[in-house]
Amino acid sequence: MRKLAAAGIAVLALISWTLTSCQREKRELRAAPVRRAIYGDAARQSELQPGGPQTEPQVTNPDHANAWSISEGQRLFEWYNCVGCHSHGGGGIGPPLIKKHWIYGGQPANLFDTIVKGRPNGMPAWGGRIPEYQVWQIVAYVRSLAGEQPFAATPVRTDELEQKPTTIHNKVQGETR
Repeated sequence: MRKLAAAGIAVLALISWTLTSCQREKRELRAAPVRRAIYGDAARQSELQPGGPQTEPQVTNPDHANAWSISEGQRLFEWYNCVGCHSHGGGGIGPPLIKKHWIYGGQPANLFDTIVKGRPNGMPAWGGRIPEYQVWQIVAYVRSLAGEQPFAATPVRTDELEQKPTTIHNKVQGETR
């Protein structure tokens, strides 16, 4: 009888340890208010600047490695018709997003600036049209296309996208990076 009670206690201890040791990713039920400071100069384009060296703001993606946010970013990527130019990350009118080398930088702050402020020759400015938390979700998804997110948090690739450097072709002569 004592062996049965000891075994029962051991099983309960094992179950409670298993349940408390599991960690779930944090999900915000309500989006944080928009921070206007980030729309200033989140990422530098060049080391050259007037007035001498200044401190660079530390900008981090709040949705980094969050599977739910990455999948929401994938949904928003289609919903805002980013696929119209970037064709599910493989490139079309816009540059491909599955590359490792980015024109304006591949850090989260650079991608955030690209979405919010736009870029010359085609990328429209989405600042003021897309809430900040959705921009961060899109940034998380775009970084997952380039393999910059943990594999466990990355959604399954759709059939439209095939990540092979040999399938990416420039419309003009030159090397694809």
